[in-house]
Amino acid sequence: MNLIKDWHKIRKHFNKSFGTNFYISIASVDIDHNPTVTPIGTLFLNDNQSGFYFEKFPSKLPELAKNNPNVCLLGVNSNRFFWIKSLFKNSFSDYPALKLYETLGERRKATEKEIKRLNRRMRITNNLKGNTYLWKNMEFVRDIQFTKAESINLGLMTKELNL
Repeated sequence: MNLIKDWHKIRKHFNKSFGTNFYISIASVDIDHNPTVTPIGTLFLNDNQSGFYFEKFPSKLPELAKNNPNVCLLGVNSNRFFWIKSLFKNSFSDYPALKLYETLGERRKATEKEIKRLNRRMRITNNLKGNTYLWKNMEFVRDIQFTKAESINLGLMTKELNL
């Protein structure tokens, strides 16, 4: 998968993944070379093979990034109808999962535009108590620069997707 040529498809896939899971998984490695995964519910992809996420709750990931900023992001489209239809047809019409490899940037203060993007995404839950706890007062983001994209190979089920 070509990161630049397929960026529109990649962004579309991650939007679907977030829509069905409400989070994306970021895998990193600790100082003892043990893998760890962090769920991130505030990832945003930009137009230029970059992105950012709001860093309010992750505690391990920022520490691990000091020693090794290389991480892998996994987005899975968990829509039941998508999977049932694909299982029935014995073929996926779209990617079931994609991985993005990236380098985490420095933590910085969120811009007004980034906060507006977050508020727009979370507006459906605005009147719920949990919304205030989870997504209000988000101040800091961490930039991400993507270096490689990879589709998940599920044999015959994904062969039509030009893996």
